[in-house]
Amino acid sequence: MKSYDASTTIEVAPEAVWAVLTDAAAYPDWDSGVERVEGTIAAGERIKVFSEVSPGRAFPVRVELEPGRRMTWRGGMPLGLFKGVRTFSLTPEGSGTAFAMREEFSGPLLPLIWRSMPDLQPSFDQFTAGLKARAEANASG
Repeated sequence: MKSYDASTTIEVAPEAVWAVLTDAAAYPDWDSGVERVEGTIAAGERIKVFSEVSPGRAFPVRVELEPGRRMTWRGGMPLGLFKGVRTFSLTPEGSGTAFAMREEFSGPLLPLIWRSMPDLQPSFDQFTAGLKARAEANASG
C-alpha cells in the first residue's frame, strides 16, 4: 500500500468546513487543485473528479459520508486491480476543526501504476490550504 496525507487546523466549526467540502460545484473556486466535480456529493452517489494533476481525465468515485465528520471517495479498476480510497476527516478542536485528508492506494497493479503516477503531495497540500482559506473566509465574510 502507498499513501499521501495532509492536515491542518481550520479556525471555524466543523459544520462550516463540511459546507465547503461538500459543495462540489465550488471546488474550482477555492484553489483545491480540482478542475471540476460532476455530480452531487451525497452518500452512495457516484461523482467524477477532474484534477489539475491529470488534466482532462475523470476519476469516477463512490461517495460515503458520516455527515459533518468524515467523507470517503472510493475508486479504481475492476476486480480490485488498483484501488484508491481518499478519506477526509473533520474533528472538533476548540472552536475550530482539525482537518485531515489521506489517500491509500492498493491492488496488484499498484507497483506498475505507482511508477507512472505524479507526486500527489503538492496537490494534497494545495487542497488543504485552499479548504482552510475558503472556510475561514466564508466565516468572516
